[in-house]
Amino acid sequence: MKKLMIYVCVFVAFLLMLTLNAQAQTKKKKDISPQGKGAIIGGAGGAVAGGLIGHNVKGALIGGALGAGGGYIIGNEKRRADEKKRRAWRKAHPRHHHHYTKTTTTITTN
Repeated sequence: MKKLMIYVCVFVAFLLMLTLNAQAQTKKKKDISPQGKGAIIGGAGGAVAGGLIGHNVKGALIGGALGAGGGYIIGNEKRRADEKKRRAWRKAHPRHHHHYTKTTTTITTN
């Protein structure tokens, strides 16, 4: 009886996993900004480095905070550089840059 309950639970968990996976593919994924990615990576790296150097939680917290701040700044600079490149490309290729404006057509009859 115990094995049957385990098999049923595993089967139900498998079915739930399939349904959640199918729903996850229909939703539009929202990307993390470069600043957010930089803050996460910098914070994790800083926490590890601070914990190793300081040998305690206080060192890890300080290192994580400094790493997150530095990572945010680096991510922000990357975003600004990407925007600058994008603006330069649009300026160099005006034909490919579309402006969506409304146009009206007037028909005259004689």
